[in-house]
Amino acid sequence: MLGGAVRLWIAGACGHASSWALANALEIGQLAPSLVLHTLDGKPIATRDLLGQVVIVTFWATWCEPCREELPLFSSYAVRHAQDGLRVLGFSLDGPENLPKVRDVAANLSFPVGLLGSAYAGGYGRVWQLPVTFVIDRSGRLVHNGWDDDQRPWTGEQLHRVVDPLLVPTR
Repeated sequence: MLGGAVRLWIAGACGHASSWALANALEIGQLAPSLVLHTLDGKPIATRDLLGQVVIVTFWATWCEPCREELPLFSSYAVRHAQDGLRVLGFSLDGPENLPKVRDVAANLSFPVGLLGSAYAGGYGRVWQLPVTFVIDRSGRLVHNGWDDDQRPWTGEQLHRVVDPLLVPTR
C-alpha cells in the first residue's frame, strides 16, 4: 500500500503512455468523458444521460480492501442524497470469473454496479490504481479528478467537502 491506496499496475508497455497521457489530460471544469455502465442485470447507464444530476463514478475491485471500505460509505451517502439528484455508478475491475463475488458485494450497495470489462475506461484512461473516483456536476463537468486524489479511500469529510456543495438545488 502506498498513501492508503492499492496501486494497480495493469498496463503493459504497449499503449500505456497514451492511456497515461489521456488520464493526465482530464482537467477540473472540462466536460467529463462519457462512460457507460452495463449493470449486472444488463441495463446500460450512460453518464451523458445523467445531465442534471450529480454523478460519482467509482472504480473498484472485490480484492481491493480500501475499495471495500469505501463502497458502504458511497452506498449510504447515495441513499441519503438520492432525492437531491445524486447518482453513484460502480465499475468493478474484477474479471467475469469473479462475478459471484461482485454480485455478493453489489447486493449490499444502493447503487448500480457493473464489470468494466478491461482496465481501460474510455476518456478516463487506463485504471492503474484502486480505488479511484471521479465526481461530475449537474452540467456534466468534472469537479473531482480521481487521478489527482491523495485521499483513498474516500471519507465522509471528503464527500461533504466535494459533493455536498453540488447537491444544493439549482434555481
